[in-house]
Amino acid sequence: MSKRLSKLVLAAAVVGAMALTATTSALASNVTATATVTAGTLTLSTSATPSVSSTLDGTDQTPSYTLPMTVNDYTGSGNGWNVTITSTTFSTGGGSPHLLSTSASTATAVSSSCNGGTCTAPSNAIGYPLAVPAGSSAPTAVKLFNAAAASGMGGFTVTPTVQVAIPANTYAGTYTSTVTVAVVSGP
Repeated sequence: MSKRLSKLVLAAAVVGAMALTATTSALASNVTATATVTAGTLTLSTSATPSVSSTLDGTDQTPSYTLPMTVNDYTGSGNGWNVTITSTTFSTGGGSPHLLSTSASTATAVSSSCNGGTCTAPSNAIGYPLAVPAGSSAPTAVKLFNAAAASGMGGFTVTPTVQVAIPANTYAGTYTSTVTVAVVSGP
């Protein structure tokens, strides 16, 4: 094959490739992809049955219990949330009940951990120790733990440690208290 013919074939191949490229780019178009993300819910649940035991020995005692709960913020709002707590007074019940003080319970610490998946750790601004309110009927709840705005997104185990003050002069018996925890939107 002559050099001239080789150059001509090469030139034809280049022109053909350019034409194919022009045709391909002329057929391309942009499309918009859409992702719809629907808000979930803010929930709190627990199956804990906390208890303490103490043997009277002439000294004041402060046994503790934990109250693990699951807090799920699947709202996608970034509004933050808070867990509240209140309780009834520890009482033996019956016709002549014995009571512990309305200030017997104190939250000494609260831990939190992600339940899996991707979480935004809660930024808690509550200080401890924190008095847990108590009364013959549960008084107004107080904030026990919170997630500031833009934190606490995902699923978490939140575990408060609650100390119960049992004075040395406490009557022996089985005392019960109803502890109420709730989650509320907003820090």
